[in-house]
Amino acid sequence: MVLKPTIANLFARSPFKPLQEHIELVSRCAAEVVPLFETLIAGNDAEHQAVIDKIFALESEADKIKHDLREHLPKTLFMPVDRGDILKILDLQDQIADTAQDIAGLLQVRKFDVIPSFSEPLLALVQRCIDACVLCEKIINELDELIVVGFKGRESEIVGSMITELNKIESDTDQMGTDLTRLLFTMEGQISDVSLILWSRLIRDIGGMADYAEMVGNRLRLLIAR
Repeated sequence: MVLKPTIANLFARSPFKPLQEHIELVSRCAAEVVPLFETLIAGNDAEHQAVIDKIFALESEADKIKHDLREHLPKTLFMPVDRGDILKILDLQDQIADTAQDIAGLLQVRKFDVIPSFSEPLLALVQRCIDACVLCEKIINELDELIVVGFKGRESEIVGSMITELNKIESDTDQMGTDLTRLLFTMEGQISDVSLILWSRLIRDIGGMADYAEMVGNRLRLLIAR
């Protein structure tokens, strides 16, 4: 029987391995928001529900790692990173998956109609937000190398450049979200007031995934700067 590694064993292999395992699940959860909206637009109810179920399952798996890490994180870590920094990064990563689940939950309880002219910019916004989450995962996976070099030198410059790119992606999502909201409000009269409000919330939540990904990157930038 293969035993699942404990948090202590994970830390023995890598001081950031639990964070990396968590962000991998979080990134997979966020990525499902693309097919979530694709199946909504296509009107494929069965596949749409299957994606919703997958998002909830991935978020639940990420939560298990989060709770385990919080419970078993050593009080003292012999690293140039304190316990509070690790927990803060963990919480920000968790918000990405929580937001993906919020989006899926709203689409599960209410039927949303998508006006054809809205579909392309909507999917573009979703994909750009996923770009931010993917880059966030790559940045977290660089943590082991950063530890080796003491958060200095060429590796820190590489990670700093990745964080700068993440900031740019998040700025793109801000503009795309604003443009999509503006387009949404040209549709008054074509959709109900309630739909306008709920679509506005969805646009905000989609952008929220990129916001939290950027916050993770900015937290790492602070660690590098210390």
